[in-house]
Amino acid sequence: MQFCGECGSMMHTEGDTWVCRSCENEEPRNSQAEAAMATRDGQRDDGAPDVADATTDSTETMQEPCPAGDCDSDRAYYEMLPKPGGSYEVRLFTCVECGHKWRES
Repeated sequence: MQFCGECGSMMHTEGDTWVCRSCENEEPRNSQAEAAMATRDGQRDDGAPDVADATTDSTETMQEPCPAGDCDSDRAYYEMLPKPGGSYEVRLFTCVECGHKWRES
């Protein structure tokens, strides 16, 4: 990926030249620099990372009606988790009766 030296926008190639999509600045291509750019060649896909179930082994419950249509429970296990990159928290619920899971942020 090449960025424009004039405006900082991403550039695309046209033959032996990098061309800015925003300001149309042109820069010559450098094969050595391009060879050092990261590619997906040789990388492996390990699949999605394992994610822990935050409600597993939770013992705290609170009065929270289950949103599942066929359940009339009003108690749920819950866990508070911070949102990535923010100061807010997410509350994860698991119904004590049917095991239905949902979240509230």
